[in-house]
Amino acid sequence: MTMKKENWRILTNKEIYAIVKKLTIIKTMKLNRLCWFGHIQRVEGNGIHKRVLYMNLGTTRLRGRPRNRWQDEVREDGRIVGGEKWQEKVHNREEWKKLLRTARNRQILRVPME
Repeated sequence: MTMKKENWRILTNKEIYAIVKKLTIIKTMKLNRLCWFGHIQRVEGNGIHKRVLYMNLGTTRLRGRPRNRWQDEVREDGRIVGGEKWQEKVHNREEWKKLLRTARNRQILRVPME
């Protein structure tokens, strides 16, 4: 009886994601952030969610490189997913869902360190 020796190696995260065909956690978070932003934008009136989203705390930022705010990340992800006029698409729920579904299927969001 001859036994064939198999070579084992550790797979990288990129290889694992390619095998299972799932989004990385960062891409999932970016899509969920855009989904939540669309929901808040479509809410009627000036509810607590909208007020908190656009609240200005009136404090100064620390010295050095400014940290990205939640709005900065949403703005960048929205531009990548929907082009220059992405904010107009937010108010039409069906169009927004279609845009996010396309982004999820095509995996067009960029992820750093990949």
